[in-house]
Amino acid sequence: MGSFRPKSMKKSNFLVIGSGLAGLVFALRAAEHGDVIVVTKRLPADTNTGYAQGGIAAAIGGEVDVASHISDTLAAGGGICVPEVVESILAEGAAAVERLVALGVPFSRNENGVYELGREGGHTERRVLHVKDHTGRAIIERLLAAVAAHPKIRVLADHCAVDLIVENKREIDPTRRRCWGAYVLDSATRKIDAYGAEVTFLATGGTGKAYRYTSNSDVATGDGVAMAFRAGCRVANLEFVQFHPTCLYHPDAKDFLITEAVRGEGAFLTTVDGARLEIPHPMGDLAPRDVVARAIDQAMKREGEHSVLLHMEEMDAEMVRDRFPTIYETCLQYSIDPTKQPIPVVPAAHYQCGGVVTDLQGRTDLAGLLAAGEVAYTGLHGANRLASNSLLEAAVMGERAAAEAIDIDRTTVRVPELEPWDTGHATLPRETVLIDAHWDLVRTMMWEFVGIVRNDHRLDVAARYLDIFRASIESYYWDFVLDHDLVELRNLGLVADLIVKSAQTRKESRGLHFNEDYPDRLTESGPTVLSPFEQASLSMNMERSR
Repeated sequence: MGSFRPKSMKKSNFLVIGSGLAGLVFALRAAEHGDVIVVTKRLPADTNTGYAQGGIAAAIGGEVDVASHISDTLAAGGGICVPEVVESILAEGAAAVERLVALGVPFSRNENGVYELGREGGHTERRVLHVKDHTGRAIIERLLAAVAAHPKIRVLADHCAVDLIVENKREIDPTRRRCWGAYVLDSATRKIDAYGAEVTFLATGGTGKAYRYTSNSDVATGDGVAMAFRAGCRVANLEFVQFHPTCLYHPDAKDFLITEAVRGEGAFLTTVDGARLEIPHPMGDLAPRDVVARAIDQAMKREGEHSVLLHMEEMDAEMVRDRFPTIYETCLQYSIDPTKQPIPVVPAAHYQCGGVVTDLQGRTDLAGLLAAGEVAYTGLHGANRLASNSLLEAAVMGERAAAEAIDIDRTTVRVPELEPWDTGHATLPRETVLIDAHWDLVRTMMWEFVGIVRNDHRLDVAARYLDIFRASIESYYWDFVLDHDLVELRNLGLVADLIVKSAQTRKESRGLHFNEDYPDRLTESGPTVLSPFEQASLSMNMERSR
């Protein structure tokens, strides 16, 4: 490191990258013990958490309910969830919910004050707490209000993390490397400053924007996965990309999700000609998401159609308007009355079940760097996420990571003088057409070749394309003054490459990964682990903690 502290260096006890559920839970708890800076790429509410309609799955009825929640999670996970992780995280569901309630989240209750519990795909019973059909938005609103009122938390909107600051970055021995914060781009000024911190927390969400069709917010470009991998952290199970079965199909609709909670209340799927969709699972329309998404994909290809139909018109109209107001009102905007006519729907990239490898305290391979939420791989989801376990994991692991951060003996941790960002000879780009074209090309390629159904040939083509794509983007990255589009595009290229490499490594079909050349499931399998320092490997005995 340098011998001076430049004026452009910012400093805090805790640096949080991302403003979704995990990030804000962490920030509120950590702020009890120090100053917190929260960096968020756009507006603080623009996160995947805010897009979550269905709710948060939690066993609030005692040990029997916890046991069935564990059973359903393991069943959905395709045999490679880590059982002790599932048990540990789900056991804290009720406590996580009560913390959100204490912050004012108004989970729906009946006239007797009892929680109204919904049921979604893969769940054998009702256990999904919700705020009608805008649960994520309600959670984010309450958390942001609490954050805004806290004197020790500062939120920086329109600030994009560029890279983590790592001491001894090239050192293979993990005990000699440490994270000291991140370089952060102010999108308004294009200035990049060093943000030093004793603890850095990644809560950047997933990689949905790697695909042409996604239910995700525009911020979901895999930044945390890419930054952590470049910094020397392992990633796992990135081949397991969950495609939500039912996103609104309309030329003017961008990324509107229709929660499967509607199927939990009686909605069902058909082909365009009205035949009930053939779903090869005992739970039918409420089968796990991987099963339903593949059934829809196969039906669309077989019939030569661009969508299937979701039927809510046989449900009670008053109940639809009351229970699903966001869906009802949004569909009306597109001249679809869901109480009278079916809704065209298609699968879309929704959730990454893998991510940066962490233990049950949110620790990564890099000292000083914690991670939680969709960016992290804990072992909870396995090969397929059970619906509404995502908000639960974010709430539980955000709290645990904060406890870990607070427990660090910060009297012995001193942020060193950090080198300022070196712009070199970078100039302003003369045009953006090539960058825009790259965005479209990589997302289309991922959708066509690395989507719901894959094969070795498509994966090989994708890998070759990404080699060329990433080389082109790297030249742009070093030649031009950065903006958030170029930062995101570079990260998107890396995570797309990691998804492809993970998919090539798994020689079977399991959960969300279906390869036509390997249609069967192996007798024994484990997570796919990619290391910046090693070749991909299948490990059945990953170290869960240090």
